[in-house]
Amino acid sequence: MSVVSWSTSPGLPCVPLKPGRSLMDWIRLTKSGKDLAGLKGRLIEVTEDELAKHNKKEDCWICIRGLVYNVTPYMEYHPGGEDELMQAAGTDGTDLFDQVHRWVNYESMLKECLVGRMALKPVAVPKEISSISEEKKQLNGMLPEKKLLGVSAKDLTPSYDWFQTDGLITVVIYTKQKDMNAELVIVDCQDKRLRGEIIVNEHSYVLEVDLDHEVEDFFINIAEKIGKVEIILKKKDNVHWKMLGQPLESHNTFIKRKNRGLFYRKCKLVSKTEVTHDTKLFCFMLPKSTCFQVPAGQHVYLKQIIAGTEVIKPYTPLLPFLPLNFKEPSCHDSANIYLMIKIYSCGLFTQALDHLQIGDCISISNPEGNFKKSQVQALEDLFFLAAGTGFTPMVKLLNFALTEVSSLRTAKLIFFNKTEDDILWRNQLEQLALKDERFEVQFVLSEPAKDWMGKQGRISSSLLSGFVKRSRKDSKVLICICGPTPFTEQGVQYLKDLGYSQEEMHAFTA
Repeated sequence: MSVVSWSTSPGLPCVPLKPGRSLMDWIRLTKSGKDLAGLKGRLIEVTEDELAKHNKKEDCWICIRGLVYNVTPYMEYHPGGEDELMQAAGTDGTDLFDQVHRWVNYESMLKECLVGRMALKPVAVPKEISSISEEKKQLNGMLPEKKLLGVSAKDLTPSYDWFQTDGLITVVIYTKQKDMNAELVIVDCQDKRLRGEIIVNEHSYVLEVDLDHEVEDFFINIAEKIGKVEIILKKKDNVHWKMLGQPLESHNTFIKRKNRGLFYRKCKLVSKTEVTHDTKLFCFMLPKSTCFQVPAGQHVYLKQIIAGTEVIKPYTPLLPFLPLNFKEPSCHDSANIYLMIKIYSCGLFTQALDHLQIGDCISISNPEGNFKKSQVQALEDLFFLAAGTGFTPMVKLLNFALTEVSSLRTAKLIFFNKTEDDILWRNQLEQLALKDERFEVQFVLSEPAKDWMGKQGRISSSLLSGFVKRSRKDSKVLICICGPTPFTEQGVQYLKDLGYSQEEMHAFTA
């Protein structure tokens, strides 16, 4: 079973593909029996010199995590375009791959293109840092805290402990972080398996065990200021546990988030409502065994099986509607995930989504993304440049800014669409602009009807120069941009030309 990514931006298409070069066409080609690797079924050991020779579009090999693939036949099928693949032609493309879509199971996706492994270089073996007997010691049924090479004993690696009463098991995670909050804690507890993940800046700490006994329910306590997280499990039977459980492979690990594989759970479709003629709002319910919140500006991945192939695409969760009252912080709906998705007539993934019936399930990942709310704190001016469903990352962020950023003077959205019928939540946006004097929205159409009285055209420096203006000289500003890749790239360049720094911009990509 293979897994394919057909997008690099939340819910938005990439480079237009030629006819006959769709996702389904690639699936058919990989199953056709053709020799895509070009080696007649042989696998070879590839040296750096040999890899470097294959650096042209008509002969392109790429190395990802020690495996070498002949991606020549995949060139015309890649949604990011040939140029993106050519950036890694004849080289180790692991870092580039991780930046764009580390979540793709490339080993399955490019299985038929596998050339072989990179020839290994001899490396010096480091000395053991502890004895085997010390490493195997268990504390109260747990493995000892793992040490990181080159890091002092007073580092910020989280640790954990656990204790029990007649009816409860309490797992305590000491994150060693101040300002710990619910958006940084992800817990899944199902079928005797407990998985807790704590986000610590760019790193992720995971506790994962097969529990000693079954549990009925769980809840979470967070001591925010001291960074202590308690996962409290209600025992199904009031028996004494001899140990917490058997540790799994990722248990008690503290690594960079980009190096950790995504974790999915099945979520049920509970509603599907029409937003425009081709866009719908889907509501998926998290299982009772899962607890997490999707922070503003972050996305999730949806995974489903289509024609025997696992397909993955990123989407940004949003609120079910635009709140109009910002006197109180909005209540988090932690049980549901709302996704606004454009249904493409020739889109394999979105068509399959649209055919889901109420009660059907789909796999949804943990939240991902590098946007931080700290980028918005103390802001005076916040600008959004959105095209189509690139509007979705702006919703939670706009709500957060208007509700909780007391220094905010202005929040402006310039919303690019083809026609009036394509504008998402137009009435809500106009109501919000009337309700809150800090907010302003400007609609720009590229294919307007004759009676359209608003702005028209595409993103340009002249159009932005009249809209993106500081409320006062040297005010603290952030400009967020999301849309198809060319739109985003052009927008960033225009903003640079207008004198805005990289730190004053955030482009949403997945």
